[in-house]
Amino acid sequence: MDDNLRREIILENYQNPDNRGLIDDDSYLKVNTNSESCIDNLDFMMKIDDGIVKDIKFDGEACAISTSASSIMTKALIGKSIDEVKKILINYKNMIEEKDYDEDILGELNVYDHICKQPNRKNCALLPMVSVEKMLGELENEGFFESW
Repeated sequence: MDDNLRREIILENYQNPDNRGLIDDDSYLKVNTNSESCIDNLDFMMKIDDGIVKDIKFDGEACAISTSASSIMTKALIGKSIDEVKKILINYKNMIEEKDYDEDILGELNVYDHICKQPNRKNCALLPMVSVEKMLGELENEGFFESW
């Protein structure tokens, strides 16, 4: 991906993030995730119906990388099955950690394929993934996948 396009996508999703803003709805899973390396402190909400991610929202204080990654991640996951979500998360993490990954699965999330050049920014890019993993972990602990 062209560096100018990469910067443009990240900046657009930072300045005008999609799915930003929390709502008062108890049918959503909710988690808070913060970074150990910077100011990032984000709340995430996710609604799952019939094994499909129907909605994800986030809000809080975060840097450009965390905010843009949260915006892009939420767009990538809405409408996906739990299995598809897990594949996206695995490939995203592999990309950030410079391991083999399927770029076709990631779509716009590929803008972070060079984040490894800034190791101090990896945690920022991983924050939304960690949040979604936490919410999926809560579902697993509640036996959601066994009954589904």
